[in-house]
Parts: sequence; structure tokens; C-alpha cells
Amino acid sequence: MEKLTLGVIFGSRSCEREVAIISAVQLMNHVDPEKYDLVPVYIAPDGRWYTGKALRDIRTYTAFDPRKAQLEEVTLDLSAGSGALLTMRPGKGLFGKPEQAIVARLKVCLVVMHGLNGEDGTLQGLLELANLPYTSTGVAGSAIGMDKIMMKRFFQGCGFPVLPGLAVKASAYAADPAAVHAQVERELGYPVFVKPANLGSSIGVSRADDEAALADALELAFEYDRRVLIEKGLDKPIELNCSVLGFDGEMEASPIEMPVTHDEVLTFGDKYLHGGGTKQSGMASLSRVLPAPIPDALRDEIQALSMRIFDELDCKGVVRIDYMWDRATDQLYITEINTIPGSLAFYLWQAKGVKYSALIDRMLDCALKAHAEKNERTYVYTSDILSGVQLGSKGAKGAKGAKGTL
Repeated sequence: MEKLTLGVIFGSRSCEREVAIISAVQLMNHVDPEKYDLVPVYIAPDGRWYTGKALRDIRTYTAFDPRKAQLEEVTLDLSAGSGALLTMRPGKGLFGKPEQAIVARLKVCLVVMHGLNGEDGTLQGLLELANLPYTSTGVAGSAIGMDKIMMKRFFQGCGFPVLPGLAVKASAYAADPAAVHAQVERELGYPVFVKPANLGSSIGVSRADDEAALADALELAFEYDRRVLIEKGLDKPIELNCSVLGFDGEMEASPIEMPVTHDEVLTFGDKYLHGGGTKQSGMASLSRVLPAPIPDALRDEIQALSMRIFDELDCKGVVRIDYMWDRATDQLYITEINTIPGSLAFYLWQAKGVKYSALIDRMLDCALKAHAEKNERTYVYTSDILSGVQLGSKGAKGAKGAKGTL
């Protein structure tokens, strides 16, 4: 069987770039070399794209130096279906001119991006233009899933359970901070959690128990985004996470985990820095109880709701959906969806007996299936309208009753 050339695209200009590096290196160590020719593609903080074998070594990123690591800077050919990674190489001889060369031709892309400029639909749009199959949720679902304000409104529109919240813009807060404080106290009360709209990994998130803390929390959140979500807080809720895998109605839910933290907020450190000396890293190193010790009815509710969310957002591949469970009221609330979860949520699937290499295979199968179905559709409509158009100073005039063909 011919091997597929697999591009693993990761990094990017994002506050979560380091998390994406961990997830990607972790993943590349589990790609089956008998099935795929792996091509790592790293997007550096300055937006430049690189490829090379050294990108598979986590030490390469400690003091990133493309020349020392013998990496080649590349660009993706956006011609539909090309998949070519292009680079400029020095010409031969003393007076040789630089020549463009093809480093590889990608057949499918595995996207390992966390945060803006990758998980938010921007990279997905680029790959759609290039007509390349890719593993993550599409443009619209990725964009909604990244933006906490739009995501909450989408979930509300679907009738899904979410916590009460308010959206605030930096300009409105700067104009009248007292009015915002009063609105929060009137409509939500304390405590509240303040979150940048387009950020993940708990960066910029904080709890406020009074007006002074709210002002500090908003100041922090506005450092990361001009739009901020303020959500009503719960009294010692239980955090629960569930992953979904599939595409277009064919999906399944993972076992449910209960992250363990001693803080009010599951912090960046809780998620990524508590691996200690273990072999695990990224989200896989988070302290957790798996499966979560919850009633069977709640487990079934979460798994069913997770698959409904997956379907409504037209997701693809692997996602993780995070919840808050208020034990006092027995109410379940959606916190967020991660369309490209940390560590690709492989640890949740391992608990179901799915090896990481098999999970990668299934994600790529979803990507190829979605791509094949897209290419079966008609996107070009040709009519004879141009033959009857005359351009003049008053605009365009066309023949009436122009006919079209597919």
C-alpha cells in the first residue's frame, strides 16, 4: 500500500503556541511510519513556516534557531490540490541564482493548533483554498468554537445549557467602567469569571468576588482581547470533560474525565506544567480521575449532549467539550468546546482501548472522507452572462434571460 505524505502543521502566532508544540511532538511520536511519510511543518511566532527532521525533537524549540536546526523555510502552494511545500535553495556555482524547489507534496494535513491563527478557522480556510484534506473542524465551526462569546450565543440558540454571561468590549468599558460593574452586579452577582473571548488554556482567565477584583480581572483580560466574556460563577462545581470522534453523523463519545485542581480555576499550570518527571506531557499530564465518579445518568447525558454539540457545529476529527456540574442543583452547564484539544485528547481514547496511532488513523480517515465528499459537490456554475455584458461609464448591461450550465 502506498504511503500517504502527511503534513503535521503546528505552532503559529498564538499565546498557546508552546502547548501546540507539545501536542504536535507528542503526536508525531505515535504516527505509524508504515502508513505515512511524515512532514513536520512548524509555523514560528513570526509567521514563517519551516520543515525539517529536527522539528520532531522537543529540544529544538528551547532556543529556536532555524539555521542551527538545519530547517528549511517553506511556503504552501495554494493552487488547488497541489499540496506542494516550496522553498528557495541557493543556485549552483559562484553566480548561480536561487532556485525554487519542492520539498514535499502533502496529501493530507493533521492540524495541531491551539488558539488564534490556527484553531480559529484561519488555517482551515487556507487549506480549503488549497483544496487539501485536513483533520480539524471546518472554517465556521472552528471560528465559533474559538470565540467564547459567539460560542455561548450559538449554544443558547441550540437550546444547550450554558451559564448566564455578559459580553463586554474594551471601548465600552473604557468609556464607562462603573456602568459595566453595575450591570455585572445587577445581572450576574458575584462571584464571576472573566475570560478573553478568543483565548484558551485558561490564559487571562480570573475569578472576581467583588468590584475591585472585577476591575483587575477585566484589566487582565483586555490585555489579550478587545472582547471579554463575564460568566456567573458556581459554588465549587465539578469540572467534567468528554471527547467526541467522527464526522457527519458517524461519531462516538469518549469516557468522561474529572480534572483535579485545588484552585478555583483550572490554570495553565494545572493543565501543562504538572507532569513532573513523568513521560506524559501536555494535557495528558493533568491530574484527573478517569472515568469520572459520577452517576450513570449524568455520564449518559454528557455523552449524548457532546455528540449533539459535535453534530450541530459540524465538527470533524477529535474535539473535547468541557462542562461544569453543580452538585447542589444537579445542573449541567457547557463551559466550552475545544475543536483541537490539548494532546488531541488521546488519553481519553486510550481509556476506551483506542491506541494513539489508531486514533490518528481515524482522524485522517475523517479528513479524507470529508474531502472526498466536498469534491463530489458542484462549485462552479457557468452561464453565458459574460457574453452579453457591455462595460461602459454607466456600469454593466447584460442580456436578459441569460442561460446557465453546470
